[in-house]
Amino acid sequence: MQINLTGHHVEITEPLKGYVDSKFDRLARHFDEVINVHVILSIEKLRQKAEATIHVNGANVFADAVHEDMYAAIDGLIDKLDRQVLKYKEKRQSHRNAGAKGLLSEPPEDAEQLS
Repeated sequence: MQINLTGHHVEITEPLKGYVDSKFDRLARHFDEVINVHVILSIEKLRQKAEATIHVNGANVFADAVHEDMYAAIDGLIDKLDRQVLKYKEKRQSHRNAGAKGLLSEPPEDAEQLS
């Protein structure tokens, strides 16, 4: 997983970069098909904003979070992304299983002729 970190009106320090990397490891544990992550950290007056776009196999997932503290905004962002990625993962798995169940539920045509 490649993480691109950008700062708008904020300097990206090593502790901040390490915090973002450690939080995105949680997403990698839940869904290992994450290809690319683009994180933008910005400050707008008294609001700290964290937003990210995740490119997974077949879709893009976007979330943002705003808080007074940058670390809290990153936590909120990760929580939102985690929910969205798990939902996408369940959706993909349910579509795969539904197609396989439909094929297996029908008896083969040859079975009727053999009886």
